Parts: sequence; C-alpha cells; structure tokens
Amino acid sequence: MEEFSKTGNVSFAAMKAGIDRKTGRKYLDSGEMPSQQRAAERTWRTRPDPFEAHWPEVEEKLRDAPSLEAKALFGWLVDSYPDDYQEGQVRTFQRRVKRWRATKGPDKELFFEQLHRPGEAMQTDYTNANELGITIDGEPFDHLLCHPVLPYSNWEWATVCRSESLASLRRGVQEALFRLGRVPKTHQTDNTTAATHQVKPGKRDFNEGYKSFVTHFGMTPRTIAVGAKEQNGDVEASNGAFKRCLEQHLILRGSRDFASAAVYEAWVQRVAEKNNFQRSDRVAEELKVMRPLQVSRLPEFTVENVGVSQGSTIRVKRNTYSVPSRLKGERVRVHVYDDRLDVRYGGEHLLNIERLHGRHGHRIDYRHIIWSMVQKPGAFLRYRYREELFPTLTFRRAYDELCEGLGEGRDADIEYLRILHRAAAVSQEAVERTLVGLLTAGELPLADLVKAAVQPQTPEIPDMEPYRPDPAEYDSLLEQHQEVES
Repeated sequence: MEEFSKTGNVSFAAMKAGIDRKTGRKYLDSGEMPSQQRAAERTWRTRPDPFEAHWPEVEEKLRDAPSLEAKALFGWLVDSYPDDYQEGQVRTFQRRVKRWRATKGPDKELFFEQLHRPGEAMQTDYTNANELGITIDGEPFDHLLCHPVLPYSNWEWATVCRSESLASLRRGVQEALFRLGRVPKTHQTDNTTAATHQVKPGKRDFNEGYKSFVTHFGMTPRTIAVGAKEQNGDVEASNGAFKRCLEQHLILRGSRDFASAAVYEAWVQRVAEKNNFQRSDRVAEELKVMRPLQVSRLPEFTVENVGVSQGSTIRVKRNTYSVPSRLKGERVRVHVYDDRLDVRYGGEHLLNIERLHGRHGHRIDYRHIIWSMVQKPGAFLRYRYREELFPTLTFRRAYDELCEGLGEGRDADIEYLRILHRAAAVSQEAVERTLVGLLTAGELPLADLVKAAVQPQTPEIPDMEPYRPDPAEYDSLLEQHQEVES
C-alpha cells in the first residue's frame, strides 16, 4: 500500500511487497491490512458426519446423564457398534460432544465474583504442608498450617498445627487477631469438625466450644454450604499462593531442616510478615473500620478430667496414654493442646505427653509400668501394648536372641524385663550401647551382663573456693563506662 501510494503501479508495488499482483489488487480494493481480514465463518461440513447414524442415541444418554464423559460414552459406542467406529475417532467424538454441550446441553452452575468490604470478615482454613518436605532435627515433620486471611486486603497469618482441632483453630485465630490488634465483624470457616458438627444429612451446626470462642472476641460465626468449598475461595486460593511462597523461600534458604517446630513456625511467620508488608495500604483501610481488640487471650487448650485405669493408663480424645503407676485409681486433670497433653494432679503439673491424633491409638512409656511388670512377668506375654515395651529395634533384637537362647517363655521374658528395668532405672542409651556390644560379639544379652556394665553414676561435685568479689573490679568498670560516655 505504501509503494502503491508512491507510484500508482499495482504490479511494481506487489513485486516490492513480495506478493502476487492479484493479491495486491485484492488488498487495495478492500482497504484493509491482511491481518485485519477475517475468513468468513464456514456454515457447511467438509466431510460426512461419522456419528450421524447413532447420534440420537448419544444425545439421549447425554440428556439422561449430563455428567457422562465423552470418552466413556465413546467406549460404549464402540462396544455397541464395533463395525462402525474405531478408537482413532475418539478426539472427533469428544469435539462433537463438546459442541453439543455448548449448544444444547444443560445449564451450568455459575460462580459470581464477590465484592469484599474492608474489615468485614476473616476466613480461616487448614492446609496440608507436608509437600514442603520439612524436617525437624532430621526427622520428617507431618503438619498442617492454620491459615487466617482477610479477604479484602489478603493480609494473612499462619500457625503450625498437627490436626484440625478446636485447640489449633483457637490458637491460630487468636494469634492472628492479637497480631492485628483489631477484630473483624465475622469469622468464616469451612465445615471443619473443629467448628461444626452434623445435625442431619446435608446440615451442620456450630460446636458450642467454637461459638463461645468466637463470641468472646465479638465476632459472628459463619460457614459455607456443605460440599461448596468454592464459597471459601479466597482463603483456598491464598493457601496455594502462601505454600508456593514458602517453597521459594525454602529454596533460597538452602535447607528444609529446622531445630524445632517453634523455630520453623517463627520462620513461617517471618515470611507472612514480608507478604503483609506489600499489602500495607489495603490493610490500613481494614484496620480503620475494625473494632479494637479489648479482650483477654483465651487458653489454647481444652480441659478433661479422666480416671487412671488399673493398668495406669488414661483415655483422652479416644486415644490411650500411660501415666506413672502411682496415679492408679486417681483422677487427673488433662490440658489438651493441639500437640501435647499436660497432665496435672491437685493443681500440680506432672508430665507432658506428645498427643496422638486420630482414634484408637496408644502411647505407652515403659518407664511408667516396668516396676509392676518385673514383679508380674507372666503378664508380659499377652500384654495388650507389648510392642510398646520395645523402645528401639536393638531391644527387640535382644529379646529375640533371648527367646532363641533360652526358649520362648518365662525365662526369656524375665531376662528381658530385667534389662528394661535397668534402662528405666539408669539410662536407656547406656543399656542400648551395652546390648549392641553383646549382640555384635555374639553373646547372649543376659540381664546380669547388662547390669554389670551399666551402673548408676554418682555426679561429682567439684571442690571450689567461694567467690569473693573485689570492689576494685567495680571501680574499673565504672571508669571504663565514664571514658566511653566522654
């Protein structure tokens, strides 16, 4: 077109553009660039419809079962009419079904973008963080993140937890609220059992403990419809974005191992702080309209009063734990945290136990029961939790060697229980080292050999002269301080 405007010669302009003269004339007559010209939509078929003969049957099945997938339907078509159809036609069939759904199929469910108002709501969700591959002191760390989010500004916080429990939800939301120093109008969760319970099929109601917790902070509880996780879409989307952000920071960190769960949680929260700094303008809008936080922090545990059984065990949240035998027949007060049990008696703290999650699990510490078991060795053979009395693989190997050397029965059981008694009385690590030495040397690990090798150690108190301070040292420090100030 530029060359034609200079010369008025169609042939010369077409030659300069590298196209045929007739093509050049077509563009000049239309007055449009090639990229602006659209091919007319085709209204005819270029080949016969291979599914025309049986398409009415296909339509009938699609109307009866709209969720039926095209690939499964094509398999039915091939099975029904093997002489008419081949596997190579599946893509053509899928396109035909797709066109039918768009032109004649049933209406589809729509999702409507929501307009969030500042300070109106906080959404909280749990997200599984095992995909990050975190280890604590070298050991794999199975955990979740409790993730509260303000949908308007996308301000977020996170706490590490082991399960979707009321204790973990209470801790996660409280941490977020006290971090903000302000309170939104509503708090929304999905239908997690930490907040809701089923009252009838397809209907859930809030747990009393959760309602009390939310009311304490002056928020209104809100949840989503059963099976409608898209209604929690903002926090669901934030879950994935936050974990991708953590993944990038882990790559830059160069290690996924942390000294403790507390150190790991602090690192996670530093990442959240960096993200929130980038949202400070919209966060400021939210804080202006939210109520100040004027209530005290609630305990991060629930309380259960339970009895100690004849076998010195307690049952908490459908799991069994051992406690010291002196508590047999008593009732203890248990503070149930997300990750541990704090066992108390008469107001005095006795011990912490790592909490089990799920149902019908058990955690038995041989130190709690070995004193009675040694006196009743016959109970060892069929003890319900016998496997818990092998604290490491080395102890199991030692017991197997005793059974092989002394024969399975009372003699082997007595020897092993005496070894376990020594481990509880002195040191499990020292007993294990001794057992490794005996097994390596091919000797039978008898209790007397272990007892002779593992003796109680009396700590030595060094003889030290009492410290007598010299006042002149203080004068020297004062003189140094004055020199620095001057």
